[in-house]
Amino acid sequence: QFMESGGDSVQIGGSLRLSCSVSRFAISVFSVGWFRQAPGKGREEVSCISSAGNGGKTRYTDSVKGRFSITRDNAKNMVYLQMTNLKPEDTGVYYCQQVDTSQPSGQCMFRSIRPSWGQGTQVTVST
Repeated sequence: QFMESGGDSVQIGGSLRLSCSVSRFAISVFSVGWFRQAPGKGREEVSCISSAGNGGKTRYTDSVKGRFSITRDNAKNMVYLQMTNLKPEDTGVYYCQQVDTSQPSGQCMFRSIRPSWGQGTQVTVST
């Protein structure tokens, strides 16, 4: 239901845009988050965006603030993660997932709702 794409191998300082394609249901009414998992580490939060009805609020983990940007295209049922000024510590498999929404603020939360995850897309940043 969640399919990630756009990962690649890039050099330090490079850019990538990841795409999250959602099937079977419309993403317009819920929050979507990006997570990543580096080799030998657990999955960590990266960014999330709330639904349009909740103002499309965004959140970023501190390490990617100012470098990553999350957007959504409800008409295409897609969520994107634009990544710039990539660093080696950004290396990992990136996943998208439906996440919870805090009320009444309407802010997305880094808490996945669905038990299953997609295959992810590999991002490798090298010197």
